[in-house]
Amino acid sequence: MLRLYTTTLILLLSTLAYAQYPLIESRAYICKQPAETIVIDGKADESSWINAQWTSDFVDIEGDKRPAPSLQTRVKMLWDEDYFYFYAELEEPHIWARLKQRDTVIFYDNDFEIFIDPDGDTQSYYEFEVNAFNTVWDLMLTRAYRDNGQAIDNWDINGLQSAVHIEGSLNDPSDKDKYWSVEVAMPWSVLEEAAFKGKAPKARDVWRVNFSRVQWDTRIVNGQYEKVINPDRKRPVEHNWVWSPQRVINMHEPEFWGQVMFSASVVGETDQYVSDFGSEEVRQLLSHVHRSQKQYKKDKGEFNTSKDELLSSKVFNVGRPIVWELQADKYRYHAIMQHPFNAGILWHIDETGRLWKEFK
Repeated sequence: MLRLYTTTLILLLSTLAYAQYPLIESRAYICKQPAETIVIDGKADESSWINAQWTSDFVDIEGDKRPAPSLQTRVKMLWDEDYFYFYAELEEPHIWARLKQRDTVIFYDNDFEIFIDPDGDTQSYYEFEVNAFNTVWDLMLTRAYRDNGQAIDNWDINGLQSAVHIEGSLNDPSDKDKYWSVEVAMPWSVLEEAAFKGKAPKARDVWRVNFSRVQWDTRIVNGQYEKVINPDRKRPVEHNWVWSPQRVINMHEPEFWGQVMFSASVVGETDQYVSDFGSEEVRQLLSHVHRSQKQYKKDKGEFNTSKDELLSSKVFNVGRPIVWELQADKYRYHAIMQHPFNAGILWHIDETGRLWKEFK
């Protein structure tokens, strides 16, 4: 099944019931090219930004399990031959920040975060965080933490440009603010390190991307912002709002990140994107198999050889039978699943958690 998205509909995709395993559709965005030079100043006042489409508003990281965010967050994207551009706008009546040293844990402040997996294999991906001081934390992840991935903190986005604009005041509890915005330009010369064949995207390529906003409940005490403590959990109250829902409170499950299609069209021109719903479902089913295998290995000391135990449902959400193979022993496993509508496309996953596609 293919799903058609146009520039007039920025997606709010539904969560579908899938027997025992809920299928979470990732969101999608058609990223177009600017009509003029983009100046990174934290403002979106160029005509290209004005005419670019917004993403849908952020939702809770767990999706429909939690209430909708109380404050609006949304993003625009552009690209050209040199940069991947982002503009985010975060509604906020009280804008504050404390951290000023690069590569500290920025989400201890309210922050905005960008996650990019260029080739969509859930490995070798990028994370970028920024607060209202424009203090940046950029890092590369070798794998998801669930697969013993390592965060390379001393990796930097060389040539990065970022700026923050504050519509209000910073660290002044005496007034009410409107929003803070973030504008970022990331050079392809760095991002292509983890891209398919080590190359920047070309028109019609799709990268996996997601965004997160960490928001702390605060109160004003003696003219200062202070985090609110949950009396039961004895820790500050934290909210996690995202573009493409993650199902759990964990940004490091890249199979749930959104899809960004790089268009040859300039902002203002029409374009469309056909999303491969069948591949999305297979990716998530294989990721479920992977999580089950990791738990089984932890409990039993070996990988499970039973397909029925790993995936009890026999049909896809769209009603087609699941056709898949499994090889497993004490040390490794390899699962191969056929696309439900195209027998010439096979998806793979192994004990490292890597997802990849093969054309027969």
